This record gives sequence, C-alpha cells and structure tokens, in this order.
Amino acid sequence: MTMQRAINNRGTRTKRALGVQAVLEWAFRVEKAQLELPARRDVDEEGFGFGLEYVLMQRAALGCKVDGGQHKMGSYTHADAEVIAATVAGLPDSLGGTRMAISVAELARAGITPNWMPGVVPRCVPVETKQNQHGKRASTIVVGIEHVLTRGKWRTVEVLACPVTWRPYPEQIASARQGYENWWQALDWVREGLLAGGMLRELEVTVAMPKARPWA
Repeated sequence: MTMQRAINNRGTRTKRALGVQAVLEWAFRVEKAQLELPARRDVDEEGFGFGLEYVLMQRAALGCKVDGGQHKMGSYTHADAEVIAATVAGLPDSLGGTRMAISVAELARAGITPNWMPGVVPRCVPVETKQNQHGKRASTIVVGIEHVLTRGKWRTVEVLACPVTWRPYPEQIASARQGYENWWQALDWVREGLLAGGMLRELEVTVAMPKARPWA
C-alpha cells in the first residue's frame, strides 16, 4: 500500500495531514518501518537534541540509499516512514527511552492504544470459591470459637468468615492508566519532534492527539 498524493488546483503536491497516532500507524503498520535504536550516550540530555540528531543521520543515509529496503526484503519503505521511526527511536530516557520506543512502535503496528482498563472498577469478591452439585459458593475459614447456650446446654461452635479481596486491585487500574499517560506523553514528544524537525516530505503532522485522560 502506497500513500496517496494529493494535488491542488495549481498542480502542486500538497502534504497529507494526519494526527500523530495516525502517522505512527501509517509508518509502522502500513509501511512496515523498523526501529533502528541508537547506541546509548553517556550524557544527560533533555528535549529533542538527541532524537533529532539521530533523525538527521537517518535522513542523510536515506539521501544515499533511497530504496529503504533493508528491512522489507527489497520492497520500498517510504522515506517519511523512516524519519518517523528514527524520531521514535530517539525518545529520551525521561520518557521511557528504548522500552517506550519499542512499545510505541508495536502499539502502532497493531493499530491499538494501551489498555487503560476502561469501565473497570474494583469489586469486593471472595478470595476463594468452591464448586459442588449445588453450585458455587464462597470458601470460609474458622476465625474463632464461641460457647453458646442452646436448649439449656452449652455448646462450642466455630465462628466462620469469608475472606474477601478487591479485584482488580486499585493499584492495577492506577498502573494501567499511568502506562497510558506515559504513552500519551511519548506521542506528544514525537509529534513535537516531527514538527520541529520539518523533515517529512509528504506528511503534515497536525495537533490532533488521543485523549490525555479518557477515564476522567
């Protein structure tokens, strides 16, 4: 699948405008771009310096080798897709670095967003259940012994309780949603990097972003 090129009334080529998530999905899912992760450098750099430096090197390489087929076994990978992949590869450590770059690429390749557990709320449920011919019931444990007077006689009885827990744990939901926020911040960095670099030839990255906190 190749990217369609729009032509305006004057006959000049116009750029295709896409949000950053659509741009990433085009690069990794359609064009099958691959990450070429740069070697780590022993410096603490923030901002776009590290990522865009690597993108510039990639662009220079593309100027000498336009076919871009090193990952697709002879088929063409669009130059813009290579630049997008290089920008993702330059994610700084403060935003997750290499691990986040791989996550962003794989999510885009699958065409999905991180699972932030929509609609999920913690529920109080039995820790353990038992199944018999009468159905399923909660397991109980002995938590004490009591002496009770029944029909004029003292009897010893066990005090039973049903251990419960919360599922999913509130921490699980919080972790999933933090993961989504980290992904969102990475996409925002990539968007800003692509805009600052100005190296896309046929794509224009818009301000469109996924919802920052869809559960809010």
